[in-house]
Amino acid sequence: MNKKVNVFLCLGISMFGFAQQQADSTKVEQLNEVVITDSRFELKRENSGKMVVKISSKEIENNQGRTISDLINTKSGIEINGSRSADGTNLGYYVRGGNNRQVLVLIDGIQVNDPSVVSNDFDLRLLDLNTVESIEIIKGAASSLYGNAAATAVINITTKKASKESISGNFLMVVGTNQSQNNLNYNGSSFTNNVSVNGTAKKFNYLASFGNRFVDGLSAAKSDNPEKDKFSRYNANVKLGYELSNAFEISAFFSHDNFKTDIDGFPAPTYSFADTDDEYAFEQSRIGLAPKFDYNNGSFQINAAFTKINRETVSDFSTTHEAKSIVLDAFNKYIFNESFYTIVGVNYGDYKSLFSTEESFTNTDPYLNVVYISTFGLNLNVGGRLNNHSEYGSQLVYSINPSFSKPINDGYAKVFGSYATSFIAPNLSQLFGFFGPNPDLEPEENITIEGGLEFNNKKGFRINGLYFNRKEENTIIYTSNYENATTEATVHGFEVESEFNITNDLSFNANYTFTELKDGIRLRVPKHKLNAGLGYNFCSQTYASLNYQYVGSRTDINFSTFQNEDLKSFSLFDVYFSQKLIKEKVKFFASITNILNEDYFEILGYTTRGRNVNLGLNINL
Repeated sequence: MNKKVNVFLCLGISMFGFAQQQADSTKVEQLNEVVITDSRFELKRENSGKMVVKISSKEIENNQGRTISDLINTKSGIEINGSRSADGTNLGYYVRGGNNRQVLVLIDGIQVNDPSVVSNDFDLRLLDLNTVESIEIIKGAASSLYGNAAATAVINITTKKASKESISGNFLMVVGTNQSQNNLNYNGSSFTNNVSVNGTAKKFNYLASFGNRFVDGLSAAKSDNPEKDKFSRYNANVKLGYELSNAFEISAFFSHDNFKTDIDGFPAPTYSFADTDDEYAFEQSRIGLAPKFDYNNGSFQINAAFTKINRETVSDFSTTHEAKSIVLDAFNKYIFNESFYTIVGVNYGDYKSLFSTEESFTNTDPYLNVVYISTFGLNLNVGGRLNNHSEYGSQLVYSINPSFSKPINDGYAKVFGSYATSFIAPNLSQLFGFFGPNPDLEPEENITIEGGLEFNNKKGFRINGLYFNRKEENTIIYTSNYENATTEATVHGFEVESEFNITNDLSFNANYTFTELKDGIRLRVPKHKLNAGLGYNFCSQTYASLNYQYVGSRTDINFSTFQNEDLKSFSLFDVYFSQKLIKEKVKFFASITNILNEDYFEILGYTTRGRNVNLGLNINL
């Protein structure tokens, strides 16, 4: 597209030459991209031996109006099941053929989970994407560095930081439809708002934000005469920081998140899935403290948090849950030189949940991780952790993650691999909960092997591919109660990712995942999944993108017959457009999802979203 056309499309707001310069700087950032989660050190991507997915603040900005699960669901190896359905639908984290209990979520480096829920996971429905600065995802086993549950992925969410200005503000509003494929009325049924105030005054910094989301218009159950299941969420966050000296700083946070949603269930006497007047409410409060001391060549830090959770289901099988947890992670980082990076720490967790009586367990895990970066291209990341569980004793997990990178022209080529073990303890609900508890459960153990290649250059081209193989022992399954499977399960597959700047302003990205379970069935896990996106910067203020997602056939269970059924594959197209005005302080954006109004099942019997439109306004002050 020539210069005159660009200037016309930008409405005279900026010159094409500036847009070209901005795109060139993006290329350099891509080659020198820094990743953190796989080692906890800021290291160049070429020195990482893992397939790290990084969702930058720029990518989040170019996806405003979406949910956090929507965005994560576009990445390789990941299927967030339920994210395309009514907002109150439970989310399934199917990463590389695993499930929720094998995925660990971190918020600002602190582990978060729910001891009262069956999967002991963190519910992404609680989070507001507008409070997030960036996300890093490492796939594969990471238990040696992060502990229990980090078997298929670690999702590290970093929230927004305070501005360097004395006071700054941000306001965002999104209005959209929320309609199914056969009811395209285009009524406003989805409303998202977020406001934040933040800044820095000498050595003190602060951030306070409040957000809410209300969604109406869809029924969870797909039926001939559906009722509307409402979803309402509120988020309040406060972050404070103080720099006592050049070497010592301390930060604290408080957050309160809650949502209420109408749900559909399995009423008596048929116990088949149907429209009902059931309700579900979730409330979570977190408070934390993180002091950090820097010294020559190293730092010592403590991340500590207390979480209180209340959940209630109102149905023919009504339940209430109360849970509390204390998490403390104390670690020392020391850099011997440009080649040796070490981290030594201890992670403590105390988890409680109320069933007929209060049940609890603790874990105390010392761990060590060493990174070696040679001058000739060899990189090695080695770690070990001793899980000390109050119910299951001690269990050693470890990982060996070598890689070798070689400069090629203006970039590099890299070969990498890993061998890692994971330990997943039964959670409190599986041991003592309301439905099918089994106090004699054994921990699940995983062994993961990976191997891959990556090529990256300054021209804005990156491609990588990886094969993975995970063996599960003592997999926890549910029949009439929870029990350990008597046979081993093996999941294997491969992932391919690519990013390519076709021109200075036009970029393309795509990823493909193949996942297969040997000798068995995994519900709702597609064997084939493809994501692709095309983004164009008309200028620095104007951006548009077209995204495509293909999800292959899956197997699900029909709760009316309790028989497995195959779900057909489906394809989705989305489009996004944004325009900045008034020195980039004001931004208008719009999106259309499921443009072709594809009719499909994500979960058998549940409604999925048809063609929907979102309009948004973002103001930075």
